[in-house]
Amino acid sequence: MSVYSMTGYASAQHNTAQSHPDSESRALPSKQLGIEIRSVNSRFLDLSFKLPEELRQYEPVLRELVIGSIKRGKVEVRAALETSTSNSVAEPTPRLLQRLNAVQDSIKAWLPEASPLSVADVIRLSSNEQGTTIDWKDIILPLAGVAVKELISAREREGARLADMLLDRIGQLRTLAAQATPLVPQLVAQQRQRFMDRWKEAMALAEGTALPEAAQDRALAEATAFAIRIDVAEEITRLDSHLDEIERLIKKGGELGKRLDFLIQELHREANTMGSKSAALELTHISVDMKVLIEQMREQVQNIE
Repeated sequence: MSVYSMTGYASAQHNTAQSHPDSESRALPSKQLGIEIRSVNSRFLDLSFKLPEELRQYEPVLRELVIGSIKRGKVEVRAALETSTSNSVAEPTPRLLQRLNAVQDSIKAWLPEASPLSVADVIRLSSNEQGTTIDWKDIILPLAGVAVKELISAREREGARLADMLLDRIGQLRTLAAQATPLVPQLVAQQRQRFMDRWKEAMALAEGTALPEAAQDRALAEATAFAIRIDVAEEITRLDSHLDEIERLIKKGGELGKRLDFLIQELHREANTMGSKSAALELTHISVDMKVLIEQMREQVQNIE
């Protein structure tokens, strides 16, 4: 399976031009339906719809369509309708004019004082008449399906880039861990020798050159305690284990954002512990470099579904 980002954008448009069945009719206005879907990162699936009044009744089915395809992210679905004509106004057909004239005569018979239809009234009624035959249900759902598929493709492409970046950072973290591993035994040996030298100097000043056995045991005990305090082998082992799991999840794909987020927190914990145990400038630098890489991973993991 692929890795999907929660960030993406897609749009789809459909133009519909209708003509009246009357042979004397002229070209009718065409309407363009545009659908845009935007998504950004979110802890859960957060849907919002911005639809014109004419399409508001389709929100439930559009919601089902999105929920069936997208699991996480803040998703906004926006639809817009635009009317365009070859002329600046809709032109009424002769049949419509005859019908309006008959209706007006009928009304005049009952209400002689009623105002006659104006040109603006006829144009408005003509536009309404031409738009009533559009069945948006057969258009909006397939069009939304196209937009959702394009959004998923965009999120998949972005997810592939995120996966490549994470795998690159994993490789760099493994390199840093490998550099830290041999440093601890060297530091322990150096510190042990330093303890022994200091005890020898102290005992030489106090009692000549003799070094009592008890003093030597104390120096060894201090060196051992120091070795325990600075030993980061356990942290490096856990860090390697977390990196293995992150790499496995990325290669497996699917819905892994929340699990990766948890593992990144664990990586940060191990890097912090290594820094706190650091007894040498080299280990401190390695810990800082690790935390920089882990923070870069954390920022990108926030965008993974």
